[in-house]
Amino acid sequence: MRTNKQQMKPTLVLFCILFFLATGCKTEEKAIVPTVTTNAISNLTAQSATSGGTIADIKGGATITARGVCWSKTDNPTINDSKTEDGNGTGSFTSNLENLTAETKYYLKAYASNKFGTGYGEAVNFTTLSNNTAAFAKGADIGWLQQMEATGYKFYNDEGKETDCIQILKDHGINSIRLRTWVNPSNDRASGHCSKEETVAMALRAKNAGMKVMIDFHYSDSWADPAKQVKPAAWKNLSFEGLKQALYDYTVDVMTALKTAGVTPDWVQVGNEITPGLLLPDGSSDNFPQLVQLLNRGYDAVKAVNQDTKVILHIDQGNNNTRFRWWFDGVTKQGVKFDIIGMSYYPYWLSDSHPDYTLSINDLASNMNDMAQRYGKEVMVVEVGGDDTQAQNTYDLLIAVQAKVRAVPNGKGLGVFYWEPEGARSWSNYALSAWGNDGKPTKALDAFLK
Repeated sequence: MRTNKQQMKPTLVLFCILFFLATGCKTEEKAIVPTVTTNAISNLTAQSATSGGTIADIKGGATITARGVCWSKTDNPTINDSKTEDGNGTGSFTSNLENLTAETKYYLKAYASNKFGTGYGEAVNFTTLSNNTAAFAKGADIGWLQQMEATGYKFYNDEGKETDCIQILKDHGINSIRLRTWVNPSNDRASGHCSKEETVAMALRAKNAGMKVMIDFHYSDSWADPAKQVKPAAWKNLSFEGLKQALYDYTVDVMTALKTAGVTPDWVQVGNEITPGLLLPDGSSDNFPQLVQLLNRGYDAVKAVNQDTKVILHIDQGNNNTRFRWWFDGVTKQGVKFDIIGMSYYPYWLSDSHPDYTLSINDLASNMNDMAQRYGKEVMVVEVGGDDTQAQNTYDLLIAVQAKVRAVPNGKGLGVFYWEPEGARSWSNYALSAWGNDGKPTKALDAFLK
């Protein structure tokens, strides 16, 4: 028996050597799920979009068996929701999303799976476009944006990721941008800038983001509103005839600069909240004949550059039918030329007590319906806003205003624009933005997703 054991030893040793060579030299797979990065959204339409991702090549990692993107209408999509399947392996890949719903917000992640599980990239969100090229305008006036960026203000999306402000607005349903323009503005960060050159640059940026554009001519070097309508300093000593010509030439100049840059505004306001008139005292509402001469020169200038751009005449207190009838009766009797009645609606400013919108929303609706019927014109709320500390109430306000505008008979309610939603109080001291102290939009802005 001892001899047999001695004979078995070489065999056992040989078996151990062969087993080691077969198994011991193999590199053990790391039990980790894939590391994935999500691509930005591109090629966005009403029913489709393009994204994709990149999968890190981890030494010793298990084979990638599936990859793609997954998406849903809630903020944490998984492979149990809608998904694409775009091959296998590490590296970059592209995914095409189809059969989406128009004007809908989606959340998307890239994913990759191996035998140990599924890894996800960071979530991105996007809102599909409208099927209708003449879609309801969901707008934002962003005249402060350039200076906010220039002074270092950072914008963050709902997930807390630093993101371009216009993209954040777009992801919240905004499809139109309003820009004010001033004649010879100062360099004050809040009450200056908005020069012709800056306006053109912002308009081009908005257009490249797929937005419609509204240009708001203040015909002043700074703010023009119901409390002040100050002539540009360079126009101060002009005769009335000279003033009309200056208004015309300046309007043509800005419109031509926009056209040269490749931007055709969908709408142009000839004056901003011109209830008292514009270029006072010459264009006062106490003198409707002279006011209309100025307004018509602005209208003619816009149409001389682009016949398709619609001209808006804009006054404040959209809930005040008496005011609107007085003003629009006055100018129409003098032969004013325009396409759209624009109105501001700020329940917060209607009195020092900052009354709730529910006390005046039906008056707004009645006034819009009356304006559309009385003058045969389309109507638009070109400025609205609510208390930034009451995001739910402002959300409710925006839902209600949009509903009332959409309900104007014969499709004559064109849209709603929030004034400076990005103008956070921490930067502007403005109380009616839709941005929080954390650099992110408040819930109020979600109203434009409805």
